[in-house]
This record gives sequence, C-alpha cells and structure tokens, in this order.
Amino acid sequence: MIPEAVRAVDRVVDSLGLSGAPLSAAELIQSARRSVGLADFGVPSLEDPLEVLLRSYEREASLSVFGRLAARWDAVRFLSNLLILREMEKRVPAILDQSIDRPIFITGLPRTGTTFLHNLLAQDHSNRVVRVWETIYPIPGQDDAAPRPDRRPRQVDRQLAIFRKLAPELGSLYPMTAHSPQECTEITAHVFRSLRFDTTHAVPTYRRWLDDAGHVAAYQFHKRFLKHLQYRNGRGRWVLKCPDHVFALDAIREVYPDARFIFVHRNPLEVLPSVARLTDVLRRPFTRRVDRFEIGRQVGERWAEGAATLVRMAQEARPGPDQVFHLKFRNFVRAPFESIAAIYRHFGVTFSPEAAERVQRFAAERPDGGYGRHRTRLDEYGLDRQAERRGYRDYAAYFGV
Repeated sequence: MIPEAVRAVDRVVDSLGLSGAPLSAAELIQSARRSVGLADFGVPSLEDPLEVLLRSYEREASLSVFGRLAARWDAVRFLSNLLILREMEKRVPAILDQSIDRPIFITGLPRTGTTFLHNLLAQDHSNRVVRVWETIYPIPGQDDAAPRPDRRPRQVDRQLAIFRKLAPELGSLYPMTAHSPQECTEITAHVFRSLRFDTTHAVPTYRRWLDDAGHVAAYQFHKRFLKHLQYRNGRGRWVLKCPDHVFALDAIREVYPDARFIFVHRNPLEVLPSVARLTDVLRRPFTRRVDRFEIGRQVGERWAEGAATLVRMAQEARPGPDQVFHLKFRNFVRAPFESIAAIYRHFGVTFSPEAAERVQRFAAERPDGGYGRHRTRLDEYGLDRQAERRGYRDYAAYFGV
C-alpha cells in the first residue's frame, strides 16, 4: 500500500509542476558545511565524482519524489561525515597512525552466500566487521559520546523499518538490522566512488566514469575509515565483504598489499535471477520507472565481466595461493561450520572453542543463511538461459559450478 502511495505523490507533484530543480553539488556541499560548522573534507577532487553522480541521477535515474529526497539526504550525510572525520584526524593525529594488517575481503559473484559467510565470521569476536549503523553514523554526537547506551543503532533500525515498508520484499531477499555486517560500498560511497549507487539507481554514465577513473582513491578512503573505527573500538582481524570488490581487486591490493581474499562461487544461472530481483526491489522506492529488461541486461553483462575477472586472476595466481581461499556455494551451504574451519586453517588463524561454538549456533539457527525462497526466472528479466550458460561457460568450468 505504501509504495502505491509514493507513486500517487509523484503523480500529484508532476501535475502541479513541482518536480524540483536538479540537485546541485555546490548546494549540497554548502549544506553539509553549514550543518556541522566545518569546511575541510580531507578528500581531493570530491566535487568531480559528486557532479558526475548527480548528472547521472538527473538524466538517467528518473528519480521519484522519495528518490530525490533520499539522494539529497544521502549526499549531505556522506559529506557531513567526511567533515567530521577530517576534523577528528586534525585533533587526534594518532588515528591515522593505526595500521590495518592482513584484512580479509569476502567477494565473488553476488547472491553466493557471502552475506551469510560474513555473518558467520562475525561470530568470532577476534574478527572485526563494519556494522550497518557504523557506516551511517560513524562518529558519535555529543549525546552519544556520554557513558550511556549508544542511540545510533536504534536510530538506524528505525530508518531500516521505514525503508522495508517502501520495499516490502527486501526483508526476505536481504535481511538486515543496524548491527548486521555491512558491505564496503557503503564506506566508499562517502567519497562518491562506489558501485553502490549503480545498484540502487540506473546510472550507466556514472558507472562508466567510475570504471575509467578506477578505485584506488575509494580504497584509500576505505582504509582511513577503518582506522577511525579501529582507533575508537580497538584492534581486531578485519573481515570485509562486498561482491563489487571483484571490480576493484587491483586497487585493493595496491592499498592493502597484505590483503587476503575469500572468493565464493555459485552456478551463474542461479545467481543472475536473484541479483536481478534484488536490484529491482532496491531501485523501486527511488525511481518512477523500473525497466526489468534493462536490469537483466545490466546484471548479465556486468557479472559476466566480473566472472571473467575472477578466472583471469585465478589463472595468473594474483594474488598468490596463500592469500586466496576459494569456496563453492553448494559446499558452504551444506557444511557451513566445516567451511569456516577450512578458511581458518588455510589462513593459519586460530579457531577458538568459544568462536566455534558461536559459529555452530548461528548456523544452526539459520538454515540456508536465513533467506526466504524465491522463484524468480531468468526470462522475467529478459535473459535467455542458453545464452547466459554460454556467456558464463568458462567461469563455470574453471571453478566447477
């Protein structure tokens, strides 16, 4: 009912000619500076990616009323966070002295169980993950800094509850709370160099720009962000996750030379309809128009590129075997605890009895990772089964999926 109400608001706004002026990078930057009383973002060339994104929103994303409001809120929040993070670095230079050692990056094609794997590894308190609420409000306000329960997670849970009303299917497709481990694209979105925007909006011009610009600047900020969390909350073994890391592996290795990787592999014919459906559901609240066939083309072509990258990296042994663990989805779902134990053995990490107990309990309570069953077909998104089978043939053969 609520999504219909949102569309009705769009129709009223159109009829009154109140769609609004395009979002302006200069105005958003000014708003953020005014809201926190600071001026230094600590990021060079911030305006360029923001302007490209905003132009792509305006020309391609067909923003709804909610989508326009959300885009503005998002941008001002990211910019405000940048200002506060930079101010903290000036006040406490020791933040940037933090070292991020041998982080583990979980990646692979999307919808391959990487979220479940991330959650399982988070059960080991020796591991450190970035929580959803930390990416939205990384720095406590004056009230939250007091010795009392932090209000930020509760605030984020309320925001997630509102969004689930706008996207009712999201809860079964991608269960999330404020305390869930979050994907790294939410970190790199702060500097407007993130494929997160390409998932939630149709912004092909922005995606092409980002592909050409590369991801080194994004992961340099990513490392800064982790240093802030680590300084505030203590050291740990960072475990980070995002399928889109596949498109930035060289950048990650440049910024984190000692990084380790877990690649999860699944039959692409099972992956593609699930990715297309999730993209569809995520975009609907933000846009006036969803083209399922356009989503299908984007998903099919983009992840064929990602699959080819995974094969090439494996053939070239980049990074080396001691830095990489390959995990098949079907083996992981069948034996999640044994899969975690194998990862620890491969990387030479101690799997304590306490961590093992928590991992076993979490896995037992969430058969199939806690996801609902969905029967999306390839042809719902204009994808042909035989054509996709041919397109992903090398990937499926190489990794045995």
